[in-house]
Amino acid sequence: MTTNKPGSDILHALHQLGFTEYEARAYAALVAGGELNGYALAKASGIPRANVYAVAGKLVARGAAVRVERTAGAAYVATAPKQLLRDIDAERRKAVGDAREALSRLSRERHPPMALNLRDDEVLERAGQLIEASATSLRIALQPTEAAHLAAPLRAARERGVAITTLCLEGCEVECGGCVGDLHRCAMVSGGARWLLVVSDDHAALLGYFTGSGITAIFTEQPLVVSLTAAYIQQSATLAILGSELAGRFEGLLSAESRRLLDGLYPAGDFLAHMRELNDATPRTA
Repeated sequence: MTTNKPGSDILHALHQLGFTEYEARAYAALVAGGELNGYALAKASGIPRANVYAVAGKLVARGAAVRVERTAGAAYVATAPKQLLRDIDAERRKAVGDAREALSRLSRERHPPMALNLRDDEVLERAGQLIEASATSLRIALQPTEAAHLAAPLRAARERGVAITTLCLEGCEVECGGCVGDLHRCAMVSGGARWLLVVSDDHAALLGYFTGSGITAIFTEQPLVVSLTAAYIQQSATLAILGSELAGRFEGLLSAESRRLLDGLYPAGDFLAHMRELNDATPRTA
């Protein structure tokens, strides 16, 4: 009788995830065969019986299998592949984050924070990489064209638990389907230009400016630029909320001096008109 041995592609993939040869063969055999005792696992995987219990123990230790006690002795069940891969992905992201922070501390005094000018074809690729690298928080301001390109990595970030604040700079009345997370609409960009702002984990930022004549964009880890970009997104989202909720009542809430100071902050000299524009550009939710 022959047994179904795992293919080389499966073993190679598991090797890439840090499994030894025997661990890869044992895990693949458990996935294919279900619950197996030591004898059956050795036979299905081709691992010598003298080694199979130690290998199974290593799978249990790394969370790839569970040991179950039966009347006839111990048996092993594979952790579901989807769950195992999620766990490995989470561990690797944490390891990368820990390494990034440790290396950043090591080099901070000797090397200034990085700032790179990006070519046209690099902007969306680097934005996607920045989103994929986010571990805890993501602030993003964008318009429908860029939202469509970045929809997949944004959804993946949300699914792994990243807190996302999205500022729709188009002020779309109908959702385009690309925006993810806590969504705020605020029509801040004029003149046919498009902006793309991404802040990942308050550590790195991308700032892009799209016009008909080309793209100007930078990627930076400069703390001041990162903080200013995050503050712009946060404060614009705050204005969008206030514009929606309070625009019609500001006249009775503001003192004459506050009104004068606020008017001076806006080019048209009319803060309330600006808030009414935000209010008109912010779709209502049912």
